[in-house]
Amino acid sequence: MATSFQSIPIIDISPLLAKCDDPKMAQDPGVSQVVKQLDQACSEAGFFYVKGHGIPDSMLNEVKELMHKFFDLPYEEKLKIKMTAASGYRGYQRIGENITKGIPDMHEAIDCYKEVKPGMYGSLGKAMEGCNLWPLDPPKFKELMEEYISLCTDLSRNILRGIALALGGSPYEFEGDRAGDAFWVTRIIGYPGKSLINGTAKPENDIGCGAHTDYGLLTLVNQDDDITALQVRNRSGEWISAPPVPGTFVCNIGDMLKIYSNGLYESTLHQVINSSSKYRVCVAYFYETNFDTAVEPLEICTQKTGGIKKFERAVYGEHLVSKVLTNFG
Repeated sequence: MATSFQSIPIIDISPLLAKCDDPKMAQDPGVSQVVKQLDQACSEAGFFYVKGHGIPDSMLNEVKELMHKFFDLPYEEKLKIKMTAASGYRGYQRIGENITKGIPDMHEAIDCYKEVKPGMYGSLGKAMEGCNLWPLDPPKFKELMEEYISLCTDLSRNILRGIALALGGSPYEFEGDRAGDAFWVTRIIGYPGKSLINGTAKPENDIGCGAHTDYGLLTLVNQDDDITALQVRNRSGEWISAPPVPGTFVCNIGDMLKIYSNGLYESTLHQVINSSSKYRVCVAYFYETNFDTAVEPLEICTQKTGGIKKFERAVYGEHLVSKVLTNFG
């Protein structure tokens, strides 16, 4: 359960990654230390930074530089990969097109999803069928993003091995039928700076992305190094800033992990307000369960919380599709 935290912890996960393929990883003292930190972060804040994650700084920066180049293009150029229902809700959306709780968000974005082939999930996956729409300009966008997404997928799987241990399970709780064929979502997001009118900052609406929780298991956010815009709400209702820490990912847990943990871990409300005059980009990677998995509290977590399941089963794909259709439909 989220507490009245005032800052977000930084966790060096390199000891976990060094042993993540060892079935006896739980016995390693370095892994145990990381697991303890993950448990505290997930229990108290639902947010944490990770360093020592093994993805080179050069790649984190190259991805962000490429996003700035794309968002700098003329509007007509960006519209060449415009999101439509026919593309499975993949592609570019203009500022104000994404809706959070009925209010247009002041950002533009490219939305990408793991490919869903026709008929793969029957009627459940129909709305999400399609391939990602990658721009031809800037060059090598598709190649770089596919490599980056692959690295984020591996990293997320390994962090979740640590979180599974933190919950008291085996490292592989979130594999197999739960997330052995994990779905993923990537949002490449651009937040305009405050508009200057007669020298005075006067935004039409300063909410870059309204208060929300994430849908899946784990989110990795790669944000610009020089602008603080992400805010996380603690139990007292205060908004706590998550300033950029170069070379790290900001991580947070989503609704599906909250259900698996039977509420031991909370998916925390967060929002984005870019008060800077500079344009800000971030790349949010969402690691999810298998698309058609029915998520319900883990037995180990139910035992820790009085033996009663606090949440009903939720099918991840239904949860995602309902959110997507609400946001863009």
